[in-house]
Amino acid sequence: MRNLIMVAFIEPASEGQEFLRTDWPLHITLVRFNVTDDGGTARFASLAEVPAKQALGSVLSIGGDHHFGHQGSVPVSLVKDDPALQALHESLVQAVEQLSGRVASPHHTRRLFRPHVSHHGEQRVNPGDAVVLDHIALVDMAPDGDRTIRRILKLWELRK
Repeated sequence: MRNLIMVAFIEPASEGQEFLRTDWPLHITLVRFNVTDDGGTARFASLAEVPAKQALGSVLSIGGDHHFGHQGSVPVSLVKDDPALQALHESLVQAVEQLSGRVASPHHTRRLFRPHVSHHGEQRVNPGDAVVLDHIALVDMAPDGDRTIRRILKLWELRK
């Protein structure tokens, strides 16, 4: 199985870019999942292309701060409800299911999806900020079996 994630980067990103698992650029997680290695990644990217391109350019509003994770140890900024973001999330979940993949946290999908941007040290978004979906990416959570790094496999960008 291949451990993948679809995200919307808040910061600029590039296809092929690698970063440490502890040093993610600011992002909104869209869906984390596993697919089989026998072409599942390429098939998923193909299924994700249309919904990703349709969502590009959507402007999201950042809401209040909250805490997620074990004992509320992860500070986050919530993203206000947005029909385009919700439709993208649901399309991606459907693509995973179509490939008989497994969503890593099904209890945080569909109507229970709570989009947010995790704070990373002093880096964060603030309540009232507007965020444009201009970098949507498919990321490998363990490229070449190395769980300490992440690699952007496919990137859909808003052309300016």
